[in-house]
Amino acid sequence: MIPLHWEHYEHAADIGVRGFGASKAEAFEQAALAMISVVTDPAAVEERERVEIACEAPDDELLFAAWLNALVYEMSARRMLFARFAVRLDGTRLSGEAWRERVDVARHHPAVEVKGATYTTLRVTRDAGRWIAQTVVDV
Repeated sequence: MIPLHWEHYEHAADIGVRGFGASKAEAFEQAALAMISVVTDPAAVEERERVEIACEAPDDELLFAAWLNALVYEMSARRMLFARFAVRLDGTRLSGEAWRERVDVARHHPAVEVKGATYTTLRVTRDAGRWIAQTVVDV
């Protein structure tokens, strides 16, 4: 069994996010958690509301960027943070769910605002039996 996890990686003034999983969908979910952790500790976010997210793109890399950017839009437009994700992939289409709550500055202590996923180091690949989804997010 491939353990789910995520990490950050160094990149100039911005922050790289990388998710790992046994499936591409799991790697997308973990990378989303890595992105949230740039802002706050995901464990501090309560699952109060569920929102559906859908996007489509011509390839895996652009679909991954579209997924993260859809989450950034939700965070910015609705002043929300996310706690958990569930992604389903069907070719070049993604449908997913995200559990969220409204930002509470006193409790969440947001460190930065993520402005969007970039195409810098954008990659979705299978390596050594696990999926990796990564990119740099603009903060």
